Amino acid sequence: MKVLAAIASFGTKNDQYLARIVQEYGSMSFDVHVVVLSNLPKTVGPGVEVTVVDLKGKNPGTLPFGHKKLFADHLNDYDLFIYSEDDMLITEANLRAYLKACEVLEGNEIPGFFRFERGTDGLINYPEVHGPHHWDCQSVRRRKDQVFASFTNEHAACYALTRDQLQRAISSGGFLVDPHCGKFDLICSAGNDPYTQCGFEKVIGISSLDDFLIHHLPNAYVGSTFGVGEPELRNQVQRLMRISQNGSCPTPLFPVESKLMFNRFSKDCYEQVQQPIIDVVPRGTKTLLSVGCGSGATEAALVEKGIHVLAVPADPVFSGSPRAKGVEFVDGNVPTVLKKLEGQQFDCIIAVDALHLSADPAGMVSEFAPLLRAGGTMIVRVPTVRRLATVYRALTGHQSFAELGGYAKTGTQFTSRGILRRWLEKAGLRVERITQMSSTKPSGPQSLVLAPIRAMKLGGNLIATARKL
Repeated sequence: MKVLAAIASFGTKNDQYLARIVQEYGSMSFDVHVVVLSNLPKTVGPGVEVTVVDLKGKNPGTLPFGHKKLFADHLNDYDLFIYSEDDMLITEANLRAYLKACEVLEGNEIPGFFRFERGTDGLINYPEVHGPHHWDCQSVRRRKDQVFASFTNEHAACYALTRDQLQRAISSGGFLVDPHCGKFDLICSAGNDPYTQCGFEKVIGISSLDDFLIHHLPNAYVGSTFGVGEPELRNQVQRLMRISQNGSCPTPLFPVESKLMFNRFSKDCYEQVQQPIIDVVPRGTKTLLSVGCGSGATEAALVEKGIHVLAVPADPVFSGSPRAKGVEFVDGNVPTVLKKLEGQQFDCIIAVDALHLSADPAGMVSEFAPLLRAGGTMIVRVPTVRRLATVYRALTGHQSFAELGGYAKTGTQFTSRGILRRWLEKAGLRVERITQMSSTKPSGPQSLVLAPIRAMKLGGNLIATARKL
């Protein structure tokens, strides 16, 4: 097995990790040739080739794209091609798991790796699990004795391709391309083009997940809110394994990710407790239904207040999240959930960052409103997705004009006080209050000329409370 490993290494910050990676490749039983792509000369180790890339006048983020021509030039010289950033420790066990998976997967499926970090206390962090990203419950597939699933964030700062897979990637026309941004920023795009541009689907072996875990050596996100720990990730994987065993194909309540660049206006499925939501839950509430929840931190906080909380997760993979202690889950699409809840009544219903991601927001409100008791309260939060702000971002280069359009194109609804009011009133609810919560507070004096523009650019959320008469 002849292996070509290309490592992108800018500057000297990660040289200690680069040395560790090169040492690992040197210990393998494969015939591995390592090429380091850098912006400056380096002495890495015996047998390691260092290619200095001239970045004068170029964005440093273009450096990683240099590995693509290297792979194409040596297509017929190696059996396996590996790309990684200079802080990803790939082991021989990882590569053997990759090759074993290739034997059972279909032609458009590529085994992928998944990053992990380890804190000084030994606890594990998975940095890719953040924001709207999660295991796709509808992607579970069994290939002989192995089970695979897709994670909605393909980034892992590394990938591997067999010679045949590389040939197909090149032939697709999406591999040998100029440096670019797409679903990911410039640096990350170089390592994800095989999945995002070449027609392949990245799948991860969840039945032997440990074999596909790659150590992100800096442990950069340990202790931050970026990523989740072992309990949350394993809970999602266990849900997927149960799906593979019973042969069902569950349906999400709604897609949690928009179709916009960088997942703008997507739902944060792992957010911390949202106190502004808790603050508007009426006193005396005994039963509460949460429509479209993520991992359930806010719902668990409501349980601690003595409220019986039943939650409908946005995607069944979140059902039973360890963060949602004491919360009862009911998953499925809208008809399935309504059938399970038939005859129940709730003092309060909350829908946090859900309606704008639904194809029919007014319809969703109308479906769940009958579950409110007379006098009950519905609380809705949506991000402010203004038409004028969307056009402004396109004009200023912060988003593509191709992203302008309706829900089918963007995966998100435009929102405003008036739109949110209409969604609620169409369901027969009386809107009591709609509050604008800005995520950015302008500083300094504002002129009358700039005030409307700044207001248009501000993000934030709308929180509405409505009562059932």
